[in-house]
Amino acid sequence: MKYVRKRDGQLQEWDQGRIATAITQAFKATGDDDGRISQKLSDEVAHVLLERFGEDGVPTVEEIQDLVENTIMAAGYYEVARAYILYRAKQTEKRELAFRLTTGDIINDYIGRSDWMVNENANIDYSVQGLNLYIIAKTISTFWLNRVYPSKVRRGHNSGDFHIHDLSMFGPYCVGWDLQEILLEGFPRGVEGKTTSNPPKHLRVALKQSMNYMFTLSLEAAGAQAFSNFDTLLAPYIARDHLTYDEVKQDIQEWMFDMNVGTRSGGQTPFTNITIDRTVPKFMK
Repeated sequence: MKYVRKRDGQLQEWDQGRIATAITQAFKATGDDDGRISQKLSDEVAHVLLERFGEDGVPTVEEIQDLVENTIMAAGYYEVARAYILYRAKQTEKRELAFRLTTGDIINDYIGRSDWMVNENANIDYSVQGLNLYIIAKTISTFWLNRVYPSKVRRGHNSGDFHIHDLSMFGPYCVGWDLQEILLEGFPRGVEGKTTSNPPKHLRVALKQSMNYMFTLSLEAAGAQAFSNFDTLLAPYIARDHLTYDEVKQDIQEWMFDMNVGTRSGGQTPFTNITIDRTVPKFMK
């Protein structure tokens, strides 16, 4: 044999020494380092390849590696075969990571909108910030699929059998927070090196603090940031300052506008939820 066909289709000169080296590395991984056995097994692999493909045949890298694996097993070196299988798996993982994290390709995919992920999140505009988040998302999703989930999950997602949502975030999904605690203690609480504020005394300040809280925490989760009992907990501020309907309406309008400004990573509007009681909850009566 003169050539081997690589995974990208290109031809590479046949080199039996590479097989012997790979087998030797597998032996070393099990605490054995007998180069003579490695050479003998590589000779057997070369002999079988010659029988199967002939002088002018061109085996693929995968066919050669499968044969190496089977040859080691047939010789009774099961632990070495296991080490070789793990080596192949790690090499496959490295190739996939290198392929998916090629910066130039990622940028071209975004600019050309050739990847469906460009439009996965309707909350992200096609923009410079959208590109930045897309690059980050590619990196993190690759980590999830290759370092966290088992291979069968990765194959199912990549083949389209199912879809794993929000792979772009290495963090929790939706999070609910205690608005009452924020109103009583101020924001942020116990975070060194950050600007802090005392508990709010007026409705407009309370709304601003709730907005800043949601904006800040939205950077740490994939899904929504949520407050419950929103109207009930804010009602005392309205009563204290004797606010009119129009004054409350104006403050809420300002809050709603500010909450929908695209200041989250990637130029997104923060994903937020609030729950309104309409009547006083039982636990407050």
